[in-house]
Amino acid sequence: MKLHRLSRPARILFRAIAPFALFGALTAHAQEPSPATSDAPLVAPVQQQFTLTTAPDVLPSAPPPTELTLKNNRLFYVLANYSTVERHDNFGTLSPKTKFKLSVKTMADPITVSFLGGIALMGQARNSDPSYGQGLQGYSKRYATTYTDSAVGTLMTTSVFPTLLHQDPRYFQLGTGGAWHRVKYSVSRIFLTRADTGQTQFNYSEIVGNAVAAGISNTYHPDYQRNFGNTMSVWGSDILLNTFCNLAKEFWPDLRRKIHNHRHPE
Repeated sequence: MKLHRLSRPARILFRAIAPFALFGALTAHAQEPSPATSDAPLVAPVQQQFTLTTAPDVLPSAPPPTELTLKNNRLFYVLANYSTVERHDNFGTLSPKTKFKLSVKTMADPITVSFLGGIALMGQARNSDPSYGQGLQGYSKRYATTYTDSAVGTLMTTSVFPTLLHQDPRYFQLGTGGAWHRVKYSVSRIFLTRADTGQTQFNYSEIVGNAVAAGISNTYHPDYQRNFGNTMSVWGSDILLNTFCNLAKEFWPDLRRKIHNHRHPE
């Protein structure tokens, strides 16, 4: 789920941690295999190597896409979360139809609708974007803008670009290793993702998708916000927000199990 912008301290924090996030992403990619291929041998069998050598035009193909039942594993029991693949889940390969369902279900979720309404209400209280005015009309404009920002960002990064580029928009939980190791992995998933074929690729869906969404927002935001600096600020804020979401998706299943075991001890 996307928000149009974070606070100024959050943007400053993003600029401070961005180099470390990129370093963590590259380090994690160099040191660890992707979750879907962690048990695969590092060296292919001799027969397989010979096949690839003699038939270089043969590329790995994606398995047939499947219509999966999308599970809403709510983050902290509240926020809509259809896109986390937990460690032992049967994840399959998403069809284009299912990728678009991810966006629709997320944006139609009652908690999403209510949460964005609360964000708009806070903007109303602070009189952000004064050109919108106050009263019901001002709130309606703020809510429409906030919801559209979130919907376009979600659509670009979860449905449109993953479909065009054959990438999987879901977060694949690592679930093992030390805390710092898992933090680096979750940050790296902003820059790296799983293709429909199972290979690890640069996450164009996230990086370019958010940039396109930020650019589209210039068509309906007030005139004074339609500049390159504000567009980059929105893009950076969305990347930072999704980094925090990845951290939550990585560690929330563990926390949920601990809560469950505490409530229902054997």
